[in-house]
Amino acid sequence: MTATPIARVILYVRDITKVAAFYQTYFGFETVGSEPGWLELASPGGGCCIALHQAAKSQRRGSEIKIVFWVEDVTKFKAHCEANGLKFGAVHAAPGFQFANGKDPAGNSISISSRPRATVAKARSQG
Repeated sequence: MTATPIARVILYVRDITKVAAFYQTYFGFETVGSEPGWLELASPGGGCCIALHQAAKSQRRGSEIKIVFWVEDVTKFKAHCEANGLKFGAVHAAPGFQFANGKDPAGNSISISSRPRATVAKARSQG
């Protein structure tokens, strides 16, 4: 099996602004992308991003985290995994990328996604 890098960890939070300020102030993360209900923070030394996603009112505080693995072709990777016993849900299309959700053996949320990983350098060149 091909190695799949962790692109981002999604934290479902009630107050995106407050949580973003925490990671920026104490750990030096920088905002590299945002849209309503979503803010992506890049690690200053590279590596995994933290994405802050607006939590649903029904979610318990601090109860949701999702590890997102980057794959080039979500449908192809999903089929490969399913042939080896790992099931994912439906492939969802979003503007510019696709994703599918699943669970690890402990019930933690995971996702495979073709959404490009944001980087500080990329954000600076576009801004």
